[in-house]
Amino acid sequence: MDVEPRPSSAPKKGGWVTFPFFLATMAGLTLAAGGWNNNLVVYLINEFNIKSIDAAQIANIVGGCTALFPIVGAILADSYFGSFIVIWVTSLVSVVGIVVLTLTSALDALRPTPCENGSSSCVGPSKAQIGILYTSIALSIVGAAGTRFTLATMGADQFDNPKHQRAFFNWHFFTFYVGTLVSMVGVVYIQDNVSWALGYGLSGAANLIGLAAFMLGGRYFLLLKPQGSPFTRLAYVLVASFRKRKALLSLRIEDYCQEPQSEGKMVVSATPTTSFKFLNHAALVTQGDLNSDGSIKKPWNLCTLQQVEDLKTLIRISPIWSTGILLHTPIATQITLIVLQALAMDRHLGPRFQIPAGSMLIFVMISTALSLALMDRFLLPTFHKLTRTSPTLLKRVGIGHVLTISSMAISALVESKRLTTAHNHNLTGNSVVPMSVFWMVPQLVAVGVGEAFMFPGQVMFYYQEFPKSIKSTAAAMVALFIGIAFYLGTAVVDLIRKTTRWLPDGINDGRMDNVYWVLTIAGLVNFGYFLVCSWMYKYQNNVDDKEPVSSNPS
Repeated sequence: MDVEPRPSSAPKKGGWVTFPFFLATMAGLTLAAGGWNNNLVVYLINEFNIKSIDAAQIANIVGGCTALFPIVGAILADSYFGSFIVIWVTSLVSVVGIVVLTLTSALDALRPTPCENGSSSCVGPSKAQIGILYTSIALSIVGAAGTRFTLATMGADQFDNPKHQRAFFNWHFFTFYVGTLVSMVGVVYIQDNVSWALGYGLSGAANLIGLAAFMLGGRYFLLLKPQGSPFTRLAYVLVASFRKRKALLSLRIEDYCQEPQSEGKMVVSATPTTSFKFLNHAALVTQGDLNSDGSIKKPWNLCTLQQVEDLKTLIRISPIWSTGILLHTPIATQITLIVLQALAMDRHLGPRFQIPAGSMLIFVMISTALSLALMDRFLLPTFHKLTRTSPTLLKRVGIGHVLTISSMAISALVESKRLTTAHNHNLTGNSVVPMSVFWMVPQLVAVGVGEAFMFPGQVMFYYQEFPKSIKSTAAAMVALFIGIAFYLGTAVVDLIRKTTRWLPDGINDGRMDNVYWVLTIAGLVNFGYFLVCSWMYKYQNNVDDKEPVSSNPS
């Protein structure tokens, strides 16, 4: 933390004074990211003449990159540049990307010749056109990668009280879902009914507003100095423990290397634990490991006990972390398939208004945002009053597992009914089925409520349990398995397309309901694995929950 003396006239660093700046930044950047990303499948199909399943696969890859790259931003923030620089630089890069994407929608030369969807005479984009499109998307992804989880962690770092940190996370993700909701309703409607260029232009403006809010709050932010690459420190442990594998471990604490004080003196501050005992070799001091002043001569030969315990912490968490991959794979697959289903259903709301297919995820955002607010102000305080305790973070994630599995089962039933309706009316290809798109609302609500439990719960869990040296990376670990889930979802769809006839280009001719049943079964197996991992896990930094979490910024 900032320990240098400041003049009395200097603004206070950290605390709730930074709260509005972080929320305004998150709102602007989320609105921008949602504006270019939420309707991407429709844009690829209608404006770039790309086939529906291929467009869904491209959107899946984009979703994977958007979720996976934040781990890179977090590592850069933790290790080299600090969160502040990473956030403002990547936000500026994303502005450039959205501007280029706006140009692809405004200039005819940057798009293929328009044609009727499904026509055999459709000409796809040229290499130059697709290259410019992918470049704009890549630059836009950089913005989301550098800010999504780094911003959340930097905001939590402004508070010392763990309960205030949890409250910040709740409101941070509430803002995230509300911003996404606004983009799905407003920006997507403008793109479908007014102009793609105007919709993308508004996204760029929102990005600039978010960046401006962040820069204005800079004088109030508490900035943590980067500590060097945490992963290099962890690699030291693996190498040093292997090199000393034949050495006999000592029972004396004095024989192990401790973290130095600022003066460079060694102090006893930790004891070696018995779990993963082999790694303790890395901190065992042998002849020639230390310089004359007591400092470590070669970090690849000797590590501190704190480094060893940090690696052990990651090993203990890794089984629970792995359950997140199959938890988010069904959601990642469903996000793109829902758009294709909506395009083939009756989306009219009244005689004239038609709901954009890309806006169907609005029901996920609404249910998530409402659930977050309800949990923060009612459910958690009520639960505490009745039980004198608060549900653990893993219990919240477990509820998310159950709701996600339920959503996949509901999706399978709804799609089965949609296909039956299509067959009864002899409809093939991607023809619109006389069945209201609102049949999909229950499955979307189930996903939304599940995300309200599991997404903030996962971020708070890793932030709480990970070592202090990799706090930003801890939050981004959620992004890592979400990104893997998107790629795994893409691979699953490719495998299903190659081995079955469930996902042809015309979804009325396939069996998308079987895809959802496969995802349901996978979710059930993964939930069983999660229960075992949760039962075996022991919290490292369990927060005292004698009082309910309060989000009152005072």
